Amino acid sequence: MRVQRVAAYNVCVDESDRLLVCRLSDITARPGAWTLPGGGIDFGEHPEAGALRELHEETGLVGRIIELLAVDSTHRDDYHSVRIVYRTEVEYADLVFETNESTDLAAWCTREELAAMEILELVKLGMRFAFGSA
Repeated sequence: MRVQRVAAYNVCVDESDRLLVCRLSDITARPGAWTLPGGGIDFGEHPEAGALRELHEETGLVGRIIELLAVDSTHRDDYHSVRIVYRTEVEYADLVFETNESTDLAAWCTREELAAMEILELVKLGMRFAFGSA
């Protein structure tokens, strides 16, 4: 069976030039790897609303979409993912983590910290927008 998934993600950079990332939980195909905050868009949901909903669910943060950065696509075997990526400004607050969901931790990370972490290609894309290179 072929599956196509449309998802929306956020590139959030703080005042210390750190990128917000989320760690994938044990219920995913890549537990322990880091991704951008975001995820699947619900049926009938506007992609911007989906990105902001996912940001809040995964981090507890409230955001505001600044601009559309990219529409990215990847596929493997019978899975196709269309990823919409936004630059998002957040209202700073303590990070809150999801439980029993696809992510289990969120963190603000520098470019140097990200270089030492297991990150998805999506984070490399986010790094190019956040820092100018991955």
